[in-house]
Amino acid sequence: MLPVVEYRRALHRIPELDDRLPETCAYVRSALASFELEAFSPIPSSVCTYLDGGKSETVAFRADMDALPIEEATGLPYASGNTGAMHACGHDGNTAMALALAEYAATHREALRRNVLFLFQPSEETTGGAERLCAAGVLEKYRVCRVFAMHLWPGLEQGNVYCRPGPIMARSNEVTVTLTGKSVHIGKAKEGIDALAAGAEYLLRAYAMSGALSEAEPVVLRFGKMVSGTVRNAVSDLTRLEGSLRTFRDETQLRCRQRLEEIGREIAKETGCGVDVFLNQGYPAVWNHEELYKTVCSGLGEAAPLLLEAPTLTAEDFSFYQRRVPGLFFLLGVGDTPGLHSPEFCFDDETVLPRGLEFLKGLLLLE
Repeated sequence: MLPVVEYRRALHRIPELDDRLPETCAYVRSALASFELEAFSPIPSSVCTYLDGGKSETVAFRADMDALPIEEATGLPYASGNTGAMHACGHDGNTAMALALAEYAATHREALRRNVLFLFQPSEETTGGAERLCAAGVLEKYRVCRVFAMHLWPGLEQGNVYCRPGPIMARSNEVTVTLTGKSVHIGKAKEGIDALAAGAEYLLRAYAMSGALSEAEPVVLRFGKMVSGTVRNAVSDLTRLEGSLRTFRDETQLRCRQRLEEIGREIAKETGCGVDVFLNQGYPAVWNHEELYKTVCSGLGEAAPLLLEAPTLTAEDFSFYQRRVPGLFFLLGVGDTPGLHSPEFCFDDETVLPRGLEFLKGLLLLE
């Protein structure tokens, strides 16, 4: 079994969540130590290693280590051994390729064009470990001039690497709308303030907004959860809408935020409900550096990534690195598999991971 496959299957057995990654960090540290690489942790639950080649610049490779709170249903012989957790987003594969690349770099130091920094981070799926790692100053300390990451991707041809200049993944913001009314028996409904009806009206107007914007550029706003009321024969005094907004440009996100707040004021005036609209900070859009994209495609020649025709409306915290240094995010096709975040997600690691690793080696040795 190839080492990269061995690493992936070992990691797949020990999925952990958020920034609570003791087994995963221990495994990564042990692997790095076997390559005679020293590990350090700029933030809790991160593992980094630096190969000093005496160069003036450094290239960084990011891998995300956290899993998802999903009960695995693949039936694999190396399935999750941790109840209620699964590598359903392929971070085990991402981390395995980075480990194999670190092993290659450690044994080919003389061929390195730059110093190399490996960033194994927590919390990509939750609170944005990338932002905290960047805030620790690790990119500046090690003079990082470019940063790369690769992510497994269902629906793209197995073993092929895809990329595009500019936007590749959307900006994400969680949207929470809380409407407060007055509860009365439905026999006296006119004396109450119906938070459920107000919430429904808010939903319709918010969807109309996103539909109008998406004609000009990709925008998605959807509410996946709506909770209201207590019993069938009482007017609801509280409605809570929970959803997600996906955009690409900061100015589009600001426009959406302003309109959502405006809708809240309209509903409050028309219904008498109290309306609170909250959007979290979220992740910025993953925006691939155009000049670095050209450099990579030119330098790799026939091994250059295939062009991804359109960006996706999923989100990724790799964007925080790109806000500090030029960076590229690549998608590695795993073919026709169950989707990411599915309890059945699995892929042909013996075919996919070696091809992804070979591509990463090309980036490592790039001028």
